[in-house]
Amino acid sequence: MTEAVTVRDLVRTFGTRRAVDGMSWHASAGEVTAVLGPHGAGKTTTLECLEGLQRPDAGEVRVLGTDPWRSPADHRARVGVVLQDGGLPNGAKPVRLLRHFAALYDSPADVDALVRTLGIRDFAGTTVRRLSGGQRQRVALAAALVGRPEVAFLDEPTAGLDPHARLDVWDLVRATRDTGCAVVVTTHSFEEAERLADRIVIVDRGRVAAQGTIAEVSGQRTLEEVYFDLTRERTR
Repeated sequence: MTEAVTVRDLVRTFGTRRAVDGMSWHASAGEVTAVLGPHGAGKTTTLECLEGLQRPDAGEVRVLGTDPWRSPADHRARVGVVLQDGGLPNGAKPVRLLRHFAALYDSPADVDALVRTLGIRDFAGTTVRRLSGGQRQRVALAAALVGRPEVAFLDEPTAGLDPHARLDVWDLVRATRDTGCAVVVTTHSFEEAERLADRIVIVDRGRVAAQGTIAEVSGQRTLEEVYFDLTRERTR
């Protein structure tokens, strides 16, 4: 598989606290990589370094062979992003916003298909500021994928979704992976990681605790058992 995302010895500090402390992992094209860990483990900080929103203090990150902090516009157009806060303009209406985003790309995805798959038509006439958290999440996911990205960073893409919508999102993530996209998903859900991931990275306190396929990481145990064994010192 082709490495689309590389994190090598990444360090990111805030004052005296190391949010990311020497993290190393990679994600390949045509795979879903799930980054699993507790709150404060460094998942979102790492993704923001990969998205070019934060600058590493040490180590390096590469996305499609490029330093995202210095990446030009044409590189950013190859990357889709779902942020934790959505990052959507509050006064916009969902379908109109998605059609605007689609017009920025040479070969966008079918907006109507995304709207149908994610159930966005049900609230198409409502401005973003009046949407529920789950509705905003669906619009953010559609916005991230409308440009047919080669890499997609999805920070907790099913947060706030009901079970039916969660299944729809999982199907869409799989379909995106099958186009050859490298999909990186952060999650707290063991079920989500097990159902979606080709590879998993378990992180804790800014470091990688384990990585590999589900079988390589879990062996004969459940992912949940392995996870709590790796992170249980945090709760002592």
